[in-house]
Amino acid sequence: MNPESRVYVAGHRGLVGSAILRRLEAEGYDNLITRSHAGLDLGDPQAVDEFFASEKPEYIFLAAARVGGILANDTYPADFLRENLTIELNSIDAAQRHGVRKLLFLGSSCVYPKFAPQPMREEHLLTGELEPTNRSYAIAKIAGIELCRAYNKQYGADFISVMPTNLYGPHDDFDLQTSHVLPALIRKFHEAKTTGDRSVSVWGTGTPRREFMYVDDLADACVFLMKNYSGDEIINVGVGRDISVEELAILIRNVVGYEGAIEYDTSKPDGTPRKLLDVSRLHELGWEASTPLEEGIRQTYEWYLASGRRSMETKSA
Repeated sequence: MNPESRVYVAGHRGLVGSAILRRLEAEGYDNLITRSHAGLDLGDPQAVDEFFASEKPEYIFLAAARVGGILANDTYPADFLRENLTIELNSIDAAQRHGVRKLLFLGSSCVYPKFAPQPMREEHLLTGELEPTNRSYAIAKIAGIELCRAYNKQYGADFISVMPTNLYGPHDDFDLQTSHVLPALIRKFHEAKTTGDRSVSVWGTGTPRREFMYVDDLADACVFLMKNYSGDEIINVGVGRDISVEELAILIRNVVGYEGAIEYDTSKPDGTPRKLLDVSRLHELGWEASTPLEEGIRQTYEWYLASGRRSMETKSA
């Protein structure tokens, strides 16, 4: 892949896709292909086939997906399963039939078992039960991994799969009905600071531990892997360190400048007790994350304020 290559970033308006687009533009790629959901419904196989036939992309970053936090996943499991399966099948199949040279599929750390050994290594995939609250989404992502492997084996394709940890950053989803914990807490603390509320409620006990990665670091890793890795084995992408939800809440409260109390709603689910990726395989390939968590949160909060948005809809493309 080089700056003259025809590169399609699927889902370029989302958190991950927009970061990959920024990264490619910064490296001088000037033959980038994008489509909004209105311009191309990746759930429509005929539309996808016509798009590939006319645009002839050489490289694809498949970042388009239906995503959300615990509440959204638990409320709309059929939507998460159906929409992600159709996006993956239509895109990966068209990529093979139209001669795409290489495809990078974005999976998720939720593909690993709920009680997988920590930190989670790539070989822990399919070794235990999934977390029930996001099982449909996880199964869809596992299907995408298997599609890439199957097309590599049967057709000699060069399709790779990466498993990012929990992500945050510019263009994140701050809607409290669909967002993940970090952007949700940024919004909650900001609104409490603005309205003068004396406390902020946080879901669960605060004890679960999560790993968080600034999305521009992920974008850098994806471009690196597109250039430097081929194979059937999935690659974890993370920072290799985690933090409790309680520690995260305190950190975000400090960044936002909120001085009230934090209360934990133990009637709400915690989700998986711990999710930490083993990133030794990625380190061995020669890449490591560089953005400290507090700095990344600060940049995300600054973007949130500058964007003028108080909620964002999660879209599939």
